[in-house]
Amino acid sequence: MKKSDIGLIGLAVMGENLVMNMASKGFTVSVFNRDIKKVSNFVENRGKQENIIGTYTIEAFVNSLEKPRKIMLMIKSGQPVDATIEILIPYLEKGDIIIDGGNSYFSDSIRRTKYLEDKGFLFIGAGVSGGEEGALKGPSIMPGGSLKAWPYVENIFKAISAKVEDGTPCCDWVGEDGAGHYVKMVHNGIEYGDMQLISEAYQLMKEHLGMTADEMHTVFEEWNKGELNSYLIEITSDILGYKDVDGSALLEKILDAAGQKGTGKWASCSALDEGIPLTLIGESVFARCLSALKEERVVASKILSGPRSKFSGDKKAFIEDIKNALYASKIISYAQGYALMRAAAKSFGWNLNYGGIALMWRGGCIIRSAFLIKIKEAYDHNPELNNLLLDPFFRKVIEHTQDSWRRVCGSAIANGIPIPAFTAALTYYDGYRSEHLPANLLQAQRDYFGAHTYERTDRPRGEFFHTNWTGRGGNTTSDTYTV
Repeated sequence: MKKSDIGLIGLAVMGENLVMNMASKGFTVSVFNRDIKKVSNFVENRGKQENIIGTYTIEAFVNSLEKPRKIMLMIKSGQPVDATIEILIPYLEKGDIIIDGGNSYFSDSIRRTKYLEDKGFLFIGAGVSGGEEGALKGPSIMPGGSLKAWPYVENIFKAISAKVEDGTPCCDWVGEDGAGHYVKMVHNGIEYGDMQLISEAYQLMKEHLGMTADEMHTVFEEWNKGELNSYLIEITSDILGYKDVDGSALLEKILDAAGQKGTGKWASCSALDEGIPLTLIGESVFARCLSALKEERVVASKILSGPRSKFSGDKKAFIEDIKNALYASKIISYAQGYALMRAAAKSFGWNLNYGGIALMWRGGCIIRSAFLIKIKEAYDHNPELNNLLLDPFFRKVIEHTQDSWRRVCGSAIANGIPIPAFTAALTYYDGYRSEHLPANLLQAQRDYFGAHTYERTDRPRGEFFHTNWTGRGGNTTSDTYTV
């Protein structure tokens, strides 16, 4: 009997769809699930074809695979992944490969790479983006881990991944140990930012301009034909145009309390660890947290005062301003995300291909957009680019859009409309372009109360000073100084 090319454990929607994708590309796939009823239900119905093999014990599953065995886990992240690895190990041989395709935390993938390599096995932590449809028709795949494993899975991953216009697959090797899941984490953080920015654009049109869902549907549909062309703009147009059974917009009946699974929080925490201002994505996470306080907000809305939104002016021109503000803010989101990846690459010793990452995100994934080709071109032109804002193309976009951006933020603030992501993006831009920030006063305060020392503008960097500000503090300084 012919052995399977790859095995997959975990037959939830993503797992099933990936199996169907692999099988449609000619690969033979063995499947297993902790609940074996799911195996029989799948192979007797949707997965009823010769190159999908149902197995009902771990031993039978492992023995059905071509060596070196390639086993992909599509299960809940965290302890379930570790538990499944331990169940598999007794049946594996040296050189066999375990692939974690879930939304795992990157440090877990760092740990698992070392753990499995020390036992003679190989590990890949692969970020998979695109949701259910992407898994079935072609996701973006971001693999990292044991480099020796890549040649054995490359043809499978590239065959099942999304393709851009010229046929290039949205998949390539990302880097060592946890690099693949780290890049996926940043992808998800940018996704949080994009979704929040689009939601704020919707809020401005609805609350400030008094537009109907149908009118907004038309605007987003038009935006999707230009520089904002993207999956999220496309689905936003679809959502705004969707009618409930009574003919009204379904969107207006959905409770305004957002959920989250944690990847945006992970990105924000990692940014704090790396000292990178991931402000837009951080605000996007907190915006979801604030939305979840629905009952408190309802009470507060009856107690706390603020301006009533009123618009007088050219509505069409302001819609154009919102579009420009959205475009500029998206650039900030990616600039911050890429800055975080650069910092993490230095911290963890990863050799990331930043242009290649943009290419991987151009198809299949949730943040796929025409916008990404410009990021690839920026890093192709200058692989050492510190910040996307310094690239000529993006600098010109900001120059063109920033008057609109400022008008939108100013009008929203004056009218009491919360747009935390738009304003965080603009504040970051103004901070990044400022030669002087008020951190000199902050350092003086730190030195005053904690003897944390400071550097001087009239002396070389790296020389630290302390002032006895009151005459009573003495000359002893703090042990550490962190920039």
